[in-house]
Amino acid sequence: MRIWISLLVVPLLLTACGPASQPGDRQAAAPGAQITGPKRITAAIMSNPPTISADNVVAGSGTYQGGDALEELMNAGLTYMDELGRRRPQLAEAAPTLENGLWKVLPDGRMETSWTLRSDAVWHDGTPITTADLLFTADLSRDKDLPVFEDPEWDYVESLQARDARTLVAHWKSTYIRADNLLLNVRPKHILERTFVEDKLAVLSHPYWNEQFIGAGPFRLKEFARDSHLIMSAYDGYIFGRPKIDEITVRFIPDNNALIASILAGEVQLTLGRNLSLQQSMELKEHWKDGYIDVGFSNWIALWPQMLNPNPPVLLDVRFRRALLHAMDRKQMNETLLYNAAPLADVLFHPGEPAFRDIEPFIVKYEYDPRRAIQLIESLGYARGADGFFRDASGQTLPLEVRTSGGEDTHEMGLFSAADYFRQVGIAAEPFIIPQAQRNDREFNATFPGVRLWRQNNDILSVDRLHSREATLAANRFTGSNRSRYMNAEFDAMIDKYMVTISERERVPMLQQIVRHITENVTLLDLWYNAETIMVGNRLQNVVNKKTSRANQAWNAHEWVLQ
Repeated sequence: MRIWISLLVVPLLLTACGPASQPGDRQAAAPGAQITGPKRITAAIMSNPPTISADNVVAGSGTYQGGDALEELMNAGLTYMDELGRRRPQLAEAAPTLENGLWKVLPDGRMETSWTLRSDAVWHDGTPITTADLLFTADLSRDKDLPVFEDPEWDYVESLQARDARTLVAHWKSTYIRADNLLLNVRPKHILERTFVEDKLAVLSHPYWNEQFIGAGPFRLKEFARDSHLIMSAYDGYIFGRPKIDEITVRFIPDNNALIASILAGEVQLTLGRNLSLQQSMELKEHWKDGYIDVGFSNWIALWPQMLNPNPPVLLDVRFRRALLHAMDRKQMNETLLYNAAPLADVLFHPGEPAFRDIEPFIVKYEYDPRRAIQLIESLGYARGADGFFRDASGQTLPLEVRTSGGEDTHEMGLFSAADYFRQVGIAAEPFIIPQAQRNDREFNATFPGVRLWRQNNDILSVDRLHSREATLAANRFTGSNRSRYMNAEFDAMIDKYMVTISERERVPMLQQIVRHITENVTLLDLWYNAETIMVGNRLQNVVNKKTSRANQAWNAHEWVLQ
């Protein structure tokens, strides 16, 4: 594998020596030089985003690589998360907490949360941000005809009240642990309301989402060139002060070879969002002297079994799913694919979570044991033929499609590795990389037949993403986050109880039950916690990769410094 990557990098070194002319290229000064003019950098993301939106208004399954960072740079919400996942106020004067009195638990079990907008909060076009914008954003988020904006928090909200132009109060039906999570990206009413009223579906194609984007973040849109780049300039009126970098060009470079070449040629000083795999990043580190690799930890990787009309139907039997876990040498996969940079996963929650020590004894673990895998499959009525593959009573082999999106080496190599392990124990596994044309097809992505390798948020406060109401179904236009479509009333009840328990101490026993249920029933086939790298030029300071799944990468972009 390392030889293969080295062979990839060598020609890129030669390519990098050639001239290049792209928007914003080579804006950083030579080593030792003093920057006297505008301070400009060129960043890159590994996608061609059609929108500047964390909501991905036209995206299919998953997210555009780096697309979330674009909105962080150009928009704002009531609050935001720093690199460690700590909540900080942004457009609001303060984040609601029980301690400051902005989060109130009422005697009848309901709640109230309050936010007061900063008096200097304005849109990039100079229009003041008011509670009218907050109420309009809430209308978008709660509209069932626009599920791309939907957040599960709204299911718990009873009503919203604007006490004045700056103060918003949310009345909650019950207690809810993420009550401070509302309105993380606010939308301008004065730009989108007319379209929303006249033809709500037309909101999705409004030029606001790309060429006419107006936000409230540290940078404002200057130019959006589809399939090429965008340019953003420092916003003088940003609530935390004008950014120290004057202009950022973000190039859209979906191809990892081209991205590596651009970095080595000095044309890109920063990567945003998910980009190069850990393997490629480690190889690049050996050759790139003008910058460094910052490794962060965010979300986790798992094989999601199809739990609604799967093929083969035996996927619905927990013994078969347990056999799949026993069949894989996940430690070897982790060492080979990730250089052991990230821990092996036995459950979706990260070991860095404060509650992990309490839940670890409740995790049912499945060690690499191909003999046990074979025994479990044999207990289902299958027998191995002379060719080593299992067959049913009619002589048909036991098929299993193992699917993922292409474009990321770790995903693709993990896909082929898992399929190979399955074949070694007698399962006729076939790897399948989703064609580019179908990656944004929601229905296609939801109805995969076997197992699919996916990256997913593993925030311990977002376990409701696995709830039945989040199953990707036609009823919600296949927009849910419950990828396996596992639906179980008992499990839902555990999640519901957990999500309304404010006391962290009282939540622990509920989380233990949830962990036991997930791992005992193998509703997910955990592989590893995800290590994500970003490339940072040596002249850039104060850029920090996110360290938890709750964090934001560009949370302090106004503090980035170019030396």
